[in-house]
Amino acid sequence: MRILNKIKWPFLSLVFLFFIGCNDSESNNTSLQAPTITIKLVDESGDFEAVNVEVVDVMIKMDDDNKWISLNSNQKIINLLDLTGGINEVLVDKFPIPTGTLKQIRLVLGDHNTIVIKNDLDVGETHDLKTPSAQQSGLKLKVDTVIEEGFTYDFILDFDVDKSVIIAGKSGNINLKPVMRVTTEVSSGIIEGSVLPSDEPAVASVIDTKGTPETEDDETISAYTNYAGHFALWGVPTGTYDVALTPVDSNSKYKITTVSNVEVTNGEITVIEPAIELALKVGAITGKILNKNVVVTASIIVDGIELKANTNEERVFLLENISIGVYKITLSPADGSNLSSIELNNEEVKEDETNDLGAITLPNI
Repeated sequence: MRILNKIKWPFLSLVFLFFIGCNDSESNNTSLQAPTITIKLVDESGDFEAVNVEVVDVMIKMDDDNKWISLNSNQKIINLLDLTGGINEVLVDKFPIPTGTLKQIRLVLGDHNTIVIKNDLDVGETHDLKTPSAQQSGLKLKVDTVIEEGFTYDFILDFDVDKSVIIAGKSGNINLKPVMRVTTEVSSGIIEGSVLPSDEPAVASVIDTKGTPETEDDETISAYTNYAGHFALWGVPTGTYDVALTPVDSNSKYKITTVSNVEVTNGEITVIEPAIELALKVGAITGKILNKNVVVTASIIVDGIELKANTNEERVFLLENISIGVYKITLSPADGSNLSSIELNNEEVKEDETNDLGAITLPNI
């Protein structure tokens, strides 16, 4: 037993030193991992029921080589209008790529592309989308990004549906000529927020001013709110911006509402809190009562709430901040005089205007 113990410890020491030597040798020869790329697809506005595109592949071109490298994206049909409210579609997930300069990204589309548009009866009709250029060679996007070992590169492809769908005149064809922009998550930020009421469809937009606001190179970054009123603006460079919320329906009772001084930092998400309340389009109603020595109350029901205003010393009443629409105005003596109340029907209130009812006389009881 004693002899065995004496032999055991020197042997274990040799084994320990052997493994240390191996680990040191391996660590000295270890290289950085190959760079990888992730590509996500998001939608930038589109006032349709659905826009379905068939993505066949995503490819890249490195340096000045004419060779295109497939990123083995799964072939799929994507409804671009599902990509709202911060939702994105991952086309490529951490795919290894060579080092060098990434010159271009190419999105290859198939021929199974359709669009759904409501007809005059408010029923959705499906039409084919013709995409000749995309079918032949794919949509090419300039990137010019240096790719280094050990890094993961995340790119955002922002598909501008409104600009991409071209409705031809006499032919009746609906063509898809993809308009996209590409950004990286590390060199841009995201603005997220919600609007109230949440069931009022709106477009959130921010101006990415690469030059002065008057230049033609300015690029509008926009996105529709989803069913919950949420929106996400992708690929916004570092800076301070105004975010505008525009109702989709031009006849909406809500007007464009702006949030100022929204700060964006590269690689971060800026959340606008609290939820943005869309401002109402409002106007006013006024009139003058000819009856003397009497106070008259003008009243109106707006969204279930009664608004009132009494005549002043000049016998003039003014009902303010009334949302646009057509209303019934009730004029009633407020002091129990022998005058009768009257109702004025179908009085219209327009945005930023005052409807003057003119001179009004209340009849005697």
